[in-house]
Amino acid sequence: MRVKYAYLDEQFANVEDYFADLRRLVASGEFTLGPYVDAFEQKFARYIGVKHAIGTNTGTDALILALKAVGVKPGDDVVTVPNSFIATTGAIIAAGARPVFVDSDDRYQIDVTKIEAALTPKTRAILPVYWAGCPPDIEAILKIAERHGVPVVEDACPAVGAQVNGRFAGTFGRASAFSMHPLKPLNVWGDGGIVVTNDDAAGTFLRLYRNHGLRDRDHIEIWGVNNRLQLVAHGVEAKVHYPIPLHLQPAAAGLGYKRGDFPVTERYADEIITLPAHQYVTADQIDYMAGTIRAFYRP
Repeated sequence: MRVKYAYLDEQFANVEDYFADLRRLVASGEFTLGPYVDAFEQKFARYIGVKHAIGTNTGTDALILALKAVGVKPGDDVVTVPNSFIATTGAIIAAGARPVFVDSDDRYQIDVTKIEAALTPKTRAILPVYWAGCPPDIEAILKIAERHGVPVVEDACPAVGAQVNGRFAGTFGRASAFSMHPLKPLNVWGDGGIVVTNDDAAGTFLRLYRNHGLRDRDHIEIWGVNNRLQLVAHGVEAKVHYPIPLHLQPAAAGLGYKRGDFPVTERYADEIITLPAHQYVTADQIDYMAGTIRAFYRP
């Protein structure tokens, strides 16, 4: 008898149902965030019972964002367990913090009797891991965290659907991370993750940080990449790159710049639009765009 480790070929033996959903997605063109991601995030939040669920590229990204959401910064310490996949420690390092390890108990989970001895004045989070999807003694961990005023971030990456006393994994900490790697209980075709929280301020930060700091299509609330804006009055889906220069963004308020400091850049932001330019634009469409522009500027 053969007992296979991988099961994905069986899980996706009949892919037609998935392809039907994919065809609808492809037809919508909503490949970056959009209503499909929104619907999934809302459904996931309802399923485990949290206020905010924010999709990410990977479970590792979800861990990094969760740590940042609770205020972990370079130079801080994060208490965790060495009995985990590299992503747990990797996320702490990526956040600029130092991992402080605590050994495991006989259930392969973090030994709660050793956590307090590992706390330092620089400890900014406790990061327990749901090893193999099984829960640590999360209630004891929460009591320790409360005594010391340290937030808990759950690495629930392999624990979608796991419960502790009727409450879902990922709902105990201030922020928690799940993975949707193909070998996790809830998986995607490729890789993915999701970070959850009941903290409104953390939820706001996570949505901004996940989307390059964009409050909307025009405003960069925290530092990130530029943005786009649609203009469609004449049927031409032109974009503005970029309507608000970086030095005038809210995120740059502390840098000391003001309108007028970079007049050329500001003029570009006021005047320049980007027209559609790709291999599917036809000659007739090019003529139409050119004619629309000439008509606009014609005396």
